[in-house]
Amino acid sequence: MRIILALTTTKDRHLHQLDIDNDFLNGDLNDEVYMTPPPGPSIPKQRQVCRLTKSLYGLKQASIHWFAKLSSFLLNLGFIQSISDYSLFTHKTASTFITLLVYVDDVILAGNSMDIINKTKTLLHQTFRIKDLGKLKYFLGFVVAKKN
Repeated sequence: MRIILALTTTKDRHLHQLDIDNDFLNGDLNDEVYMTPPPGPSIPKQRQVCRLTKSLYGLKQASIHWFAKLSSFLLNLGFIQSISDYSLFTHKTASTFITLLVYVDDVILAGNSMDIINKTKTLLHQTFRIKDLGKLKYFLGFVVAKKN
């Protein structure tokens, strides 16, 4: 995070923040997971259980499945995942460069072009509903303010 802040400052990059809605609910559940029915619905037979088809908050696997889905999506878009920090993704073309940093459901986008940042936001929103929080102001205890 500190390196991204330093580079965006020295290179005069754009820095934006996103929040992904219901992140853990986006994960695809590949395992067979069962749960007892919640109170309320009438169950015809006692001792019946529900088989989950999507991740839920509280599942041990939820964060793993969520990150796997997000990573796969970003790699399919042409992003490269850092080998030293798996939550860091980069995408480079001849004229643009964008960095995407993920912390659970919070995403930071840093790039040299607002067009590539907006395109990435649109693609993310089409697959995962996102809240566009605009320019980065606060992230993981850091208060970010750009001086002109």
